[in-house]
Amino acid sequence: METIKVGLIGYGTIGQGVIRLLRENEADITARLGARLALAGVADVDIDRPRKVKVKRGLLTTDPYRLINDPDVPIIVELVGDWPNVKKQVIDALRAGKSVVTANKALLAKHGDEIDRAAREAGQDVYYEAAVCGTIPIIRVLREGLAANRIEAVYGIVNGTCNYILTEMSAGRGDYADILAAAQQKGYAEARPEADVEGYDASHKLAILINLGFGVPVKLNQIHREGITRVTAGDIMAAKHLGYTIKLLAIAKRTPAGLEARVHPTLIPDSSTLASVNGVFNAVYVVGNMSGPTLYYGRGAGQDPTAAAVVADVMELARRILRGDPPRRLPSGAFRDGHRPDLKVLDVKQIETEYYLNMNVADRPGVLAQVAGALGKNQISIRTVIQRNREKGLEATIVIVTHRAREANMIKALAAFKSLKMVRGPVRMIRIENNI
Repeated sequence: METIKVGLIGYGTIGQGVIRLLRENEADITARLGARLALAGVADVDIDRPRKVKVKRGLLTTDPYRLINDPDVPIIVELVGDWPNVKKQVIDALRAGKSVVTANKALLAKHGDEIDRAAREAGQDVYYEAAVCGTIPIIRVLREGLAANRIEAVYGIVNGTCNYILTEMSAGRGDYADILAAAQQKGYAEARPEADVEGYDASHKLAILINLGFGVPVKLNQIHREGITRVTAGDIMAAKHLGYTIKLLAIAKRTPAGLEARVHPTLIPDSSTLASVNGVFNAVYVVGNMSGPTLYYGRGAGQDPTAAAVVADVMELARRILRGDPPRRLPSGAFRDGHRPDLKVLDVKQIETEYYLNMNVADRPGVLAQVAGALGKNQISIRTVIQRNREKGLEATIVIVTHRAREANMIKALAAFKSLKMVRGPVRMIRIENNI
């Protein structure tokens, strides 16, 4: 029986998951392929640190080029993360005639075009299903399943840490700080959680989805990014009262003016399927001009789901090798080289949406008129007003939902609120998406 060798760079959590999966599912993988996948070696900067998944000492190396330069290894799996030398190692592997499987979303978001160009010049493949939403096959969906569509919109719950925190807050189990601490204890959040809770991780994933769905090699600084750190229990309660759930959404939307690209907390209707995606689960809602809306749901992170996506990519490349097919059956993106659409990425000031506003004000006559006046002067009309937590003669909380308005006008209105003496403290603003 033929054997296909795989070189693994990265012996961390996901790397160990890949090794364990190759062992435990060996019979099923062999039956599907008609060939064996064999681990040729494992490279890591630290091969002495104790691991739960053991590897024979002879397979371990601190030199990734032992695998990259091995002519008997046709597939390299990169699971290092956003480290300084990883881009060079991936490109060198491609130039050495290897196809590459990676789960490195940051690498692809920052350097995807450069890596794709290297793959094209080398005539090799880069597969990266595990880079976005773990076991959810959203990369294959956009590259293949929906390839006949013009993608109109993508809405994603793509970060399990944020979704867990917001789910727990919605269930009344504490405020942001308490739930974050609990999530860290359970292993759902990193000790340094900024990449997740400030929206960086979701932005990286959105950049990849935009490239696939819309053919736009968006830069990270073109994606408007906000995290969940300023969402309060009061916002969660007010949203519930209004019939909404708050989720951190990654949004890409085609409009007549161009492409919206943004990551931020969002009020979505309780009736939306995305509103019921809870805990550490992920979901991506894709709208095609012919397919209409489709939804993809599953475990988006963790050792097992990510390893499963990695090995599925390895198996796809192995099938190609076994058939004797040339590399690059598909482009690394979903669009052929030199045929990308000319689609402008909009600045967030150019988007139009509805808004939720939450502000503390002095409990005096005329306050609402002043607030409404500041909105009206900036062409923003009010759909709903709720007064909450009133302390007669002292302070009250006003919650406002606006009609559709331009972001640039909302920015001006927020600035105007700062000059109103009756408005106490900062005004919290969260965008609303109703059509999902």
